[in-house]
Amino acid sequence: MCGLAGIFHPSGAGPVDAALLRCMTDALAHRGPDGEGFHLEPGIGLGHRRLAIIDPAGGQQPMFNEDRSVAIVFNGEIYNFAELRPELAALGHRFRNRCDTEAIIHAWESWGPECLTRLSGQFAFALWDRSRRTLFLARDHFGKKPLYYATDTAGRVVFASELAALAAVPTLPRTPDPAAVDDFFTLGYVPDPASIFREIKKLPPAHCLLLRAGERAGAGMPPPRRYWQVPLAAHPAATPADALVLLREATERRLVADVPLGAFLSGGIDSSAVVALAAQHRDTPLDTFTIGFDGAEDETPWAEAVAARYGTRQHNARAAAIDVIDAARLMAPVFGEPFGDISAAPTHAVCALARRHATVALSGDGGDEVFAGYRRYRWHVLVDAARRHIPAGLRDGAIAGLARLYPKLDRAPRFLRAKHTLTELSLDAARGFAATVTKLHTAQRRALFAPGFAAGLDGHDPTARFAALLDQCADAAPLVQAQFMDLHTWLPGDILVKVDRASMANSLEVRAPFLDPALVAFGLALPTAQKLHGGAGKYLLKQALAPLLPQALLHRRKQGFASSPAVLFRAGAGRLRQRLLGPVMGDSGLFALA
Repeated sequence: MCGLAGIFHPSGAGPVDAALLRCMTDALAHRGPDGEGFHLEPGIGLGHRRLAIIDPAGGQQPMFNEDRSVAIVFNGEIYNFAELRPELAALGHRFRNRCDTEAIIHAWESWGPECLTRLSGQFAFALWDRSRRTLFLARDHFGKKPLYYATDTAGRVVFASELAALAAVPTLPRTPDPAAVDDFFTLGYVPDPASIFREIKKLPPAHCLLLRAGERAGAGMPPPRRYWQVPLAAHPAATPADALVLLREATERRLVADVPLGAFLSGGIDSSAVVALAAQHRDTPLDTFTIGFDGAEDETPWAEAVAARYGTRQHNARAAAIDVIDAARLMAPVFGEPFGDISAAPTHAVCALARRHATVALSGDGGDEVFAGYRRYRWHVLVDAARRHIPAGLRDGAIAGLARLYPKLDRAPRFLRAKHTLTELSLDAARGFAATVTKLHTAQRRALFAPGFAAGLDGHDPTARFAALLDQCADAAPLVQAQFMDLHTWLPGDILVKVDRASMANSLEVRAPFLDPALVAFGLALPTAQKLHGGAGKYLLKQALAPLLPQALLHRRKQGFASSPAVLFRAGAGRLRQRLLGPVMGDSGLFALA
């Protein structure tokens, strides 16, 4: 893993500010402590910080083709580079090192932008082709690796792996975007393509951006182009062996490294599956890393049982001492924009633990999205079935009214907590699903915002993106629709952002076998009955893993990766009140604090 930064003059001429490029790149030093590199020529400057994973001696960046007419800065790993090399060599390309980066360069030379359809991995890169006078920016299928870009007041395009690097550009305004603020309070993160700043955009997952020198940037900048879409083709029932083969292959592809490699082990199904498969493929014990919590959320005993079964070198740490109130302040520079996932602090802690023993860690991220592990999927399917039998007028009238009147009852027994179900029933499928992932609903947000700020929202609807996504998969089964919406919102906006920023803050690379495109396509295409069965999710996956993991682990209730903050928040109410109602928040103009 690495960090990249760059400056591009759309005119194709003019000197690049080398000092500014260095400042931008220095802001990414945590992403690449093993070296730095720069390339400057008229109109373009590329900066890179390297975390050496493959071919540490020969993989310095920027990297060039044979005549140095193509240069690249790259963050990520290409898992199929070994398969691409002979094909590219047969086309006349010469490889000078063992690094995966060189495969991207030659793939671009042979196939142009379509090279992205041949790459399997996690990546964000910027490639400059002097002969074509072209800057090519691209991001991987699911958005595991980040890439931000903007046009400054001087008309230059600036881009980088993190917002911190763009903060070094004095000619780049950073105006809070009201719609992004509204999105954050709705979802707990700022979804792409927006950032918290109006002037800065995220390149969305599975998108690329082609900029040609001589073409005007700013208002004339071409829109990003999607090069891949999550497949929606259904297939007949599969066997557990089919699932296991795909997961095993995806895990093995992610074991290639010339540095120490380990795995996160939370004690849940997904990380335990990855550990089981990775440990079987190694000749030496796998290092595994677990963060424990006080109380019922602690999964350490489950993790230790898996570690003992597969003979891993298990490393434990406790998160009991994490003060999430203070951690919120410490996490701000890590994320660069508001981020509301309470598990960010323990994720940072497990990454710090892992980095003491490894440079690469495997994770179980994506298993819930691919094989339908979240409880909200089961509710969505049930509510969708009920919705089809209730007239729209009744849903819009009586049920919507009852949902508004029904108390929230968060601490009541589950069968009495019907507010969310009634709310989802009263809405259409897209907005019903959005309601299940919403942190603060519209009335709550409008009461929170200052009147002037709320007026600037100009009718912005954070749930509209869910309706647009549902339109793209309208013919799919309700469960697939829910998975599809999560794969385009929650996964890239929350889960992958959390893991990337927390791991790279500790100079650690994380790889997610469950997010192999072939495995994702397989999981979405499964019939609903092979994902949801007997009131639980991941049915086929659990069948596949039955020979590898304890039955009690496979069938126990799912837990989140964090302890509940409620007790700490109540105990720290004074500190919370001081920070939320203090002068910094009051002067922001965002909130109605009176």
